[in-house]
Amino acid sequence: MQKLLFALLVGCTMMACRQKAEVSSPDESIRLTFRTDRKSGEMRYAVTVNDRPLFEPSLLGFVAQDAELACSFRIDKVERTTVDETWTQPWGENKTNRSHYNEMAVSLRRKDDVRLVLRFRLFDDGLGFRYEYEVPGRDSLVVTAECTEFRFAEDGTSWTIPANFETYELLYRTLPLHELEDANTPATFRTAGGLYGSIHEAALYDFPEMVLRRCDSLSFKADLAPLPDGTKARVAGRFVTPWRTVQLAPEAVGLINSSLILNLNEPSKIEDTSWIRPMKYIGVWWSMHLGLDTWAMDDRHGATTEQAKRYIEFAADNHIDAVLFEGWNEGWETWGGEQHFDYRKPYADFDIREIADYARHLGIELIGHHETGGNVPEYERQLDSALLWYADLGVHNLKTGYAGGFPGGYLHHSQYGVRHYQKVVEQAAKYRITVNAHEPIKDCGIRRTWPNMMTREGARGKEWDAWSAGNPPSHEVILPFTRLLAGPMDYTPGTFDILYERTRDSVRRKLWNCGEEVNMRVNTTLAKQIADWVILYSPLQMASDLIEHYEEHPAFQFFRDFDPDCDWSRALAGEPGEYVAVVRRAGGKFFFGAATNEEPRSLHFDLDFLEPEVTYEAAIYADAPDAHWETNPTACEVTVRYVTSADAIDVVLAPGGGQAISFLPL
Repeated sequence: MQKLLFALLVGCTMMACRQKAEVSSPDESIRLTFRTDRKSGEMRYAVTVNDRPLFEPSLLGFVAQDAELACSFRIDKVERTTVDETWTQPWGENKTNRSHYNEMAVSLRRKDDVRLVLRFRLFDDGLGFRYEYEVPGRDSLVVTAECTEFRFAEDGTSWTIPANFETYELLYRTLPLHELEDANTPATFRTAGGLYGSIHEAALYDFPEMVLRRCDSLSFKADLAPLPDGTKARVAGRFVTPWRTVQLAPEAVGLINSSLILNLNEPSKIEDTSWIRPMKYIGVWWSMHLGLDTWAMDDRHGATTEQAKRYIEFAADNHIDAVLFEGWNEGWETWGGEQHFDYRKPYADFDIREIADYARHLGIELIGHHETGGNVPEYERQLDSALLWYADLGVHNLKTGYAGGFPGGYLHHSQYGVRHYQKVVEQAAKYRITVNAHEPIKDCGIRRTWPNMMTREGARGKEWDAWSAGNPPSHEVILPFTRLLAGPMDYTPGTFDILYERTRDSVRRKLWNCGEEVNMRVNTTLAKQIADWVILYSPLQMASDLIEHYEEHPAFQFFRDFDPDCDWSRALAGEPGEYVAVVRRAGGKFFFGAATNEEPRSLHFDLDFLEPEVTYEAAIYADAPDAHWETNPTACEVTVRYVTSADAIDVVLAPGGGQAISFLPL
């Protein structure tokens, strides 16, 4: 009897152990506990940071038609691995990155032999987990819901945009967690205990995007963009989901400095990446948004042969790599209808072969443009031939656009949209073409795997300043802590004519996307526009204003000197929506940018990020003493001093202002 009791106790203890598993980050600051319910077989995880609860036990799993994917699971085995590796990329905020994590792979099984591996990876700066399902006897499954929860243990503050499956072009809100109803990701937060974090996803390829919806006061559940029939995804009987990610840091800038999203993506699938390179560019674009020119061919057509050559010449004279042209091809006259574009037929006043030859002669790259208007089926029919046509012309950089609804009731951020965006990236890679996607699916780190996916919009960008009340001063100091945690953004900064004084009364100007009552302007100082080239990271960085506004302007020297091909980056200080300061190194040069919201601010920084024993010429582009984003936005002073790594700088920011510094080694 005593032996039998001992055996039962041992058996119960083993069963209890089998239904619970733990893993910690390499520095042991983050701990994740996973367990299954002994009766229901439901799966839950909990997270603590420095022994303080972050997520209380939170549900895991999926719901599918004719298959149970969320309960009745039992732990079969647990495997643990530690990885510590350094990897490089052809471009990025940091070309060298460290990936150091402890992995726990929990293998689970149901009585009907449905199998699941829940793979958890804990880094010192956060965690990621994904689902790897295997449903025997099923070639395909229809996913109808995701059960993943994030149940906060305490209240906090959030910085998010509303959940929306069609657009990310929304202003950010600052809300207590208990008042947040829904959110797109990255969803940034700060707990009452002072911990900063951001919930997002990584390696999104063949699945709908995830958003968050509140299920009670401090708990949020994952929701997926639906297909037209209301279901979420069609997958194989054996499928792997994207990673659900949580970046964590004791300071807000730690989120910016994290490489967790990239670390959860696979290495590059493009073997030779020598043709992929960061660039500075200008373009025939802003004049259309201001209403001076049009995309369609008429008496105000923007993309003409004459205009193209003028921009190419300016680029060659000012150390700028590339020029973008929008409105060059037939089809813009159908805008607002079904929007049929021909991607190989230029308008009669745009001789693309002559332009391509002229650009090649002056050493300037062209950035092509494919606006789809959302007509994905038509674009996919022309995609291969259009890319080949560009490649034959020597055009190896492409901007895409999807400003319109998809046919058939499909949503931009659904599985249908995700598949399409990825198809364009992979097809472009075959022709050595890079991609800059507007109205895109959000970035989830695939640029590591497909480095020709250079940058994308995916947020409320600068064009809103041209035909609305514009983006508030806080917008550009909240983006680094929210949208840019996902990856680079083609924000298109660099407006020098802040109040549109040189264009507002032009006889050519016709308002096209707003009413007369809107007082359009840029809600920053000029110095902040310059600083944004450093702060708002993109390997393709645009000087977006009309080139005549840059000619002989002393502040434009910063863009001439600027190099977007950075090797190393570091966010030095900042708080979401308040201020931020960033430094980047490109070769031997360093570039610094700082910006503030509506409040003036003074900051102090040691220059110990500079190389020791090197003297630098520091060209400082600062707000003038009387600068103010509302009343005196263009007051900017340019000064030069000589510094070393032993020196320090005081940075004074006007309301809505900024400061940029180029450190050029002597």
